[in-house]
Amino acid sequence: MTPLAAALVSIGHQALFGAVASVGFGVLFNFGRTNLRWCAIAGALALAVRTGCLAFQWSLEAATFVAALSAASLIVLVVPRRGAAADAIALAGCIPMVPGAFFGKALLGFFALTTPGVTDASAVMVSSSEALLRVVFTLGAIGAGLAVPTYATGNRGF
Repeated sequence: MTPLAAALVSIGHQALFGAVASVGFGVLFNFGRTNLRWCAIAGALALAVRTGCLAFQWSLEAATFVAALSAASLIVLVVPRRGAAADAIALAGCIPMVPGAFFGKALLGFFALTTPGVTDASAVMVSSSEALLRVVFTLGAIGAGLAVPTYATGNRGF
């Protein structure tokens, strides 16, 4: 398989499961069927853009910002109902990009520091802090990416 074909398969895989996860969050938010379709589109777009940016060696935070910006821009500009509904749909589309693995690594590392007889506590602290910073900056990137189209279009839904 060529590198381009492998990248396209990876992007398609991420888009499919981003759509599924976003629909799941839409169900949790009690969206109707029409809005669930928009959640799927937003989630697929967000994960596809992020995966594409990561394939070009972007940082996770930068790729997440561009992905959230593109998904929110699409939803804010295209969804028939503007306002809070469009913002909530964009949010549901971006929730699957939250880096749970980094957060888990940070928590487990910090918990490991509280046990008696920690070996190499400074290395555990550094790696846990790095993981937590990645989570914080990625969440900030999602928030900024969601906020920019909302304020740029004058849509004050949230």
